[in-house]
Amino acid sequence: MYKKKLGQTYYTNRHSCFLLQYHIVLVTKYRRPVLTGAVKELVYQVIQDIFDEKDLVILEMNGEADHIHVLFEADPFTAPGTLVNVIKTKTSRYARTQYGDTILKESCQDSLFWSNSYFTTIANENSLQLIQEYINNQ
Repeated sequence: MYKKKLGQTYYTNRHSCFLLQYHIVLVTKYRRPVLTGAVKELVYQVIQDIFDEKDLVILEMNGEADHIHVLFEADPFTAPGTLVNVIKTKTSRYARTQYGDTILKESCQDSLFWSNSYFTTIANENSLQLIQEYINNQ
């Protein structure tokens, strides 16, 4: 990932300076309360692994049984929509592989784990703290 210089709030590389902070919300299909216990831990860990693999920084991550909020910093080459697709695909695949015959069997009878929709917005210095507090209080 890019580095922040001492005393600066933004990232730099050889040819640019940037600070891109996104807030995404992912909702389970039909708002089923499946993000609990072991499934929640697995989904959160897979999301953390995805962000580590892509060298993205998660500022906050929390949610409830039927949705999850992620506030993160990204580089200019990361498209939020593409990242959401990767998150939904990998988390769904891992959750179904691990818990499809047990915990998820009754709550997700069809093959869909996540809703087709998602929410994303850009955070700025005025809204960042409010978003962090909101996510923490989920």
